[in-house]
Amino acid sequence: MSLIVQKFGGTSVGSIERIEAVADLVVKTKQQGHQIVVVLSAMSGETNRLISLAKQIDPRPSSRELDVLVTTGEQVSVALLAMAIIKRGHSAISLLADQALITTNNLFGKARIQHIDSSRLNHELEHGRIVILAGFQGRDIEGNITTLGRGGTDTTAVEVAGAIQADECQIYTDVNGVYTTDPRIEPNAKRMETVTFEEMLELASLGAKVLQIRSVEAAGRYNIPLRVLSTFAPDQGTLITYEEPKMTDKVVSGIAHTKDEALLSIVGVPNIPTNLAKILQLFAEYAIEVDMIAQINQKDAKIDYAFTVHRNDYEQGLELLGLVQLEIGAISVVGNCNVAKISAVGVGMKSHAGVAGTLFQALADENIAALLISTSEIKISVLIEEKYLELGVRALHSAFFVEK
Repeated sequence: MSLIVQKFGGTSVGSIERIEAVADLVVKTKQQGHQIVVVLSAMSGETNRLISLAKQIDPRPSSRELDVLVTTGEQVSVALLAMAIIKRGHSAISLLADQALITTNNLFGKARIQHIDSSRLNHELEHGRIVILAGFQGRDIEGNITTLGRGGTDTTAVEVAGAIQADECQIYTDVNGVYTTDPRIEPNAKRMETVTFEEMLELASLGAKVLQIRSVEAAGRYNIPLRVLSTFAPDQGTLITYEEPKMTDKVVSGIAHTKDEALLSIVGVPNIPTNLAKILQLFAEYAIEVDMIAQINQKDAKIDYAFTVHRNDYEQGLELLGLVQLEIGAISVVGNCNVAKISAVGVGMKSHAGVAGTLFQALADENIAALLISTSEIKISVLIEEKYLELGVRALHSAFFVEK
């Protein structure tokens, strides 16, 4: 008998019919002799609907009250799934985050799990119940409702798996594993049987939406086997492994992309080292994460800085740069939301030369210009105009995965 955490995303519980199908899948796992904690998202489209309601009241609603509102979506889905399992003759109980003793910090909309007291979860499991847990949410030390950000249900699932020392964490979604790129953009994308933890961490951080980056980080921290499977056609899926292959001819494992990018530039900054630090410290105070950073056009004791942030932080980022512009004597602030990022990832890059040349030649062949570039030992990321995103993804996939 194993202890398994199963996570189901919004599309997996998007209708009553799909909730019934998930109930059958969970019951089948239970009948195989396993103990199960199920972690659920809200039904697909529900979180967006609730956010839309909030913005009809206020275009920039209170972050605390927005968290109170959007967490009602998970309350609906966990109750419905528990009902479906009970109807099938099995004992089940739905739990919200405070009932499962999940404590977070108080950063509304972007909270991080700080502690999970597993006593309630273990109690329910010991009594033979299937636990249906609301993902994406927590409570801070003052009892306020918090949310973990988009994709936070993955994080809940892995953190819970770590807290109860689960044997495996299974992430069920609408795709049957991790692909070499998004199959909705490139039909020739291939599913990977395994992917290294290091690669998955990069792919998740670079826009591969099959897993949220914090969930991958947590899996690495707890050394929990992580598997991505399809709710609709479950098989072996893709296993996230913690051992690098001894030898591989596969230089690039995957092509990731994200549209959630925004480019911010501050022009004519006096070339004093502390100025960049002031900008980044100000962004950190407002929990705005900076991704790619470039130092460009250095002349006449002035310098331009360009960096990317999440598109949700674009307006606030412009405001903050406007404030710091006056303080440090910069000439102007410029922004651009019409950008996207594509990335090539692979542990094979460590031991193979020529990857960058192949990548940029593939983009050049399609007349796609690089606006910013970022590299690490196992990835190359390029910021491009958003209108070229799908073309760029297909070009890179062809360059690295189509036999010539």
